[in-house]
Amino acid sequence: MKSFLLTFLTMTIISYSLYAQPSSQHNLQSDHLASRWDEAIPLGNGMLGALIWQKDNTLRLSLDRADLWDERQAFQLQQHDFKWVQQKLDGGQYAEVQKWGDNPYGDNSYPTKLPAAALSFDLAALGKVVSNILDIKTATNTIRFDNGNIFTCFIHANKPIGYFEITGQHIEAALPKLLPHQYAMVSDHGREVSVVDGQSLSNLGYIQGKLTKSLRRQLIHQPTYENRFYEVLLEWKEVSPNKLIGMWTVSNNEKANLTKEIQSKTTSKFTETHLSWWHAYWKQSAVNIPDALLQRQYYLEMYKLGAAARKGAPAITLQAVWTADNGGLPPWKGDFHNDLNTQLSYWPSYTGNRLAEAETFTDWLWKIRPANLAYTKQYFGVEGLNIPGVLTLSGIPMGGWIQYALSPTVSAWTAQHFYWQWKYSMDKKFLKEKALPYILESATYLLNITEVRNGKRYLPLSSSPEYNDNSTNAWFKDWTNFDLALAHFLFEAAAEVCEASDLNDEANAWKIIRAQLPDYAKNETGLLVAADVPMEHSHRHMSPYLSIYPLGLLDINKAEDQDLITKSIRHLEKLGTRAWVGYSFSWMACLHARAKEADQAVLNLQKFANNFCSTNSFHVNGDQKGGQYSGFTYRPFTLEGNFAFAQGVHELLLQNKQGYVELFPAIPTNWRNISFTDLRAEGGFIISATITNGQLDNLTIKAEQTGTLRLRYEHALKVKSKKMIHKLGDIYTISLKSGEKIALEQI
Repeated sequence: MKSFLLTFLTMTIISYSLYAQPSSQHNLQSDHLASRWDEAIPLGNGMLGALIWQKDNTLRLSLDRADLWDERQAFQLQQHDFKWVQQKLDGGQYAEVQKWGDNPYGDNSYPTKLPAAALSFDLAALGKVVSNILDIKTATNTIRFDNGNIFTCFIHANKPIGYFEITGQHIEAALPKLLPHQYAMVSDHGREVSVVDGQSLSNLGYIQGKLTKSLRRQLIHQPTYENRFYEVLLEWKEVSPNKLIGMWTVSNNEKANLTKEIQSKTTSKFTETHLSWWHAYWKQSAVNIPDALLQRQYYLEMYKLGAAARKGAPAITLQAVWTADNGGLPPWKGDFHNDLNTQLSYWPSYTGNRLAEAETFTDWLWKIRPANLAYTKQYFGVEGLNIPGVLTLSGIPMGGWIQYALSPTVSAWTAQHFYWQWKYSMDKKFLKEKALPYILESATYLLNITEVRNGKRYLPLSSSPEYNDNSTNAWFKDWTNFDLALAHFLFEAAAEVCEASDLNDEANAWKIIRAQLPDYAKNETGLLVAADVPMEHSHRHMSPYLSIYPLGLLDINKAEDQDLITKSIRHLEKLGTRAWVGYSFSWMACLHARAKEADQAVLNLQKFANNFCSTNSFHVNGDQKGGQYSGFTYRPFTLEGNFAFAQGVHELLLQNKQGYVELFPAIPTNWRNISFTDLRAEGGFIISATITNGQLDNLTIKAEQTGTLRLRYEHALKVKSKKMIHKLGDIYTISLKSGEKIALEQI
């Protein structure tokens, strides 16, 4: 008997086939269940998440909620400030700083992201798995068994509810069970496990949660800290002798409830609204490239973006809604790392035309802004806004290597996302209410903390993420190129948002301040780490090259920048990749694309997809093929490498640069047939283009806002209508009114 859900899904897929870009070849599919949590089928809606895999002889759903946190304070920030750090560094007493700043992060299990629970089904009752498919178009997992039984599940796209359905024979033996995590496992107490591997849950000191059962209902009530708790609720019902449906939810510090949904006479509306959201999501944009590996990985990344980012949910953490299910805490406590992880996670949202998903980052940053303003005044002793590099859900610093965990330029990088959200949308309300104040507060702070020496402006101490790790040598008295690039960007952005807000005097003042910054440190190897400090060894973080990407302050199309960009990339290649992790390859692909080195960009994307991803597409940091490209062979799962990969694909097709957009800037010569639909450019322009047999035969541009697009393309273009465009050099100037559309083709 075919279930209503499967019939509904089939009809929906057929009706959406004209619009939904991913195809069956992009799905996760196998003839078995994963035997590890980090190879599981991932489902999510930004707030709730599930990983579907096999543990022992059970079908297991690892359940998660994005805002489940223990936010007890371990790092005593109030004890010291930035001037104290400078004094200890100058006095040769930096061990005191390391003990104060770094030890609490490793010595204490909190603050941390928390796993919720698990849901399990007896595989002896369900049967032997013969097919396991995640349909990424509908965000639905369907598992088929040799006896004809079918298990189908999804997490509703915008309701905090997970759904499952079992159809087949003898399903009364396959009833679900909630499984609490063992927060009070005495035998595991105090085991020595690193922060990367995930410390023991029992270290948190919680009372073990209570599981209560009744007919067709199970509830876990888990106390956490300071009288807080969370609940996991499971309810199910037998619709017929051959069909069982169930729902689950996770609540945070409030009672869980499913009564209204589970008692509904039909789930058709529930399913329809879920499918409608994903239909709309996939309609936002599409990419078609002639590399099957990269094409599939790209759509899996965009699926994970849709599953991990949602309006009203927290920003994407290291693992988002997929907390480790290994009896411990997640790697690096599942926290918010702003020395690259949060930033890279949102890269593909802008060009990929997913501004609603991108805004989950700026929404969260805005929400924690009051805490960050207080942190800035307390630690740095000045007015304005900076944000910790490692922080909790509510914006409280967690400590760690303080060169990066308390870096003086973090808000400059997070400010870029406010800048991008405005530039890609041209939303005047967002500019006035959020982008302008956030950027100006960040710039004001940076102005206040810098000092002028011999006519040039400097930080008291500078660093470059993870270069020299946590040693005294990780601090520099001169600018690092990482910090300097961010300062150049921030002061320039401050001037631009002021101009756009008719604050011309303020704009001029910020331009004068930016002119006080020195030029980048460089030599015959290209960009340096800092003045007189070249990159001397393979290094995972591309921090010295931020000015190339993502800040885009250097441009390969400018003669004065060409040599510097090329030398920098040649030097990186010479140093090799032995100290790289997965995200390094994704970021390097973006750098190669910015240098118009298409083949090298594609090669790095291929290395990432082949060597640094689990079977379910999760980025697992280390080289999973025995160290073919990297000396790191471990497998802690984080997401930033996945999303940077997706942006690497976008960078091949469309690049937003200072004052113009470049079409197909980095296409391999053997890519003869390429297309993309509705990618987004700065200025609020939506662009679609097709290359057939090496010839651009279709280019359409639609303006969401009245404005002028400056488009660079290496071949001559003509308009398919009477609309006039202007060309100067390689730049076409195209003025459009809001809602207006223009079509062009290659001559």
